Amino acid sequence: MWNRLPVLRRLAGLALVLGSACGLSQMAAPQGGAMTAASESLVIGAGDLLHITIFREDNLEQRVRVKDSGEVALSLVGNVAVQGLPAADAAQKIAARYHAGGFLNHPEVAVFVEESVSQRAAVLGEVEHPGLVPLTSSRSLLDVLSQAGGLTSVADRHITIRHAGEAPKTVFVSNRAEKALVEDVAVRPGDTILVPKAGIVYVLGDVGRPGGFVMQDDAQLSLLEAITLAAGANKTAAENHARLLRKVNGRVTEQPLALKAIERGQRADPQLEADDIVFIPFSMVKNVALGATSILASASSAAIYAVH
Repeated sequence: MWNRLPVLRRLAGLALVLGSACGLSQMAAPQGGAMTAASESLVIGAGDLLHITIFREDNLEQRVRVKDSGEVALSLVGNVAVQGLPAADAAQKIAARYHAGGFLNHPEVAVFVEESVSQRAAVLGEVEHPGLVPLTSSRSLLDVLSQAGGLTSVADRHITIRHAGEAPKTVFVSNRAEKALVEDVAVRPGDTILVPKAGIVYVLGDVGRPGGFVMQDDAQLSLLEAITLAAGANKTAAENHARLLRKVNGRVTEQPLALKAIERGQRADPQLEADDIVFIPFSMVKNVALGATSILASASSAAIYAVH
């Protein structure tokens, strides 16, 4: 028997995965954490171009593209389903078909992905350059976002990741570098990343800088924080008549805000929700009595000039 070890080593150096119908030799996987485990899960997808060779069977060397059905059409054995399989499993399956069909006794199959259409991640939403990001291996979420140009100024940091064949999950990307690095997660080729737009709250009326303000960082914003972003209430403001407008089940509700008491610490500073409107009227009677419809119209105009 000839010694196959040098051949196997050379093929491994070329990133080929060998298979045999009579028991495939598995290449040892590196020990590591989550990123290593994710890289082992890279799979063949529809549209990928595969280079398939069989040792000492040069006439069976083939370059085939994976069909939308997930199959490749091979000489002698016909269609073989390989979508969703790592290269090692695809090589084993192909070898088994050649053996079971009586074409080869000990087929040694090598599968190499020459062109990977599926090895990309889709990054959508609030990034500078949304679209497809090429991935030849598993990468960290921070790396992938960086390739997409980073988050926009209105991006929500609660980011949804959908792995192929799995339910979507939401992760939080902290604005604190050390925490973001610790909590970074792996993105695999074929994943979809959705970065939603952060919520906006509106502070209108007699304040220094009325407008819409993005709920960045942890997507939380308290009443006093929002008023601070609006440069505070003016001296002419009727703070005792401040109101909060909020949509509940599709209807706009109004509630009074004891702003003076909250500022003095006599009442808790409430957390605002996306699309909330804080209205601090002017001291003039007609502004104190301004209705919800007029306030909502003002908020619609302020949305165009949201402050980042």
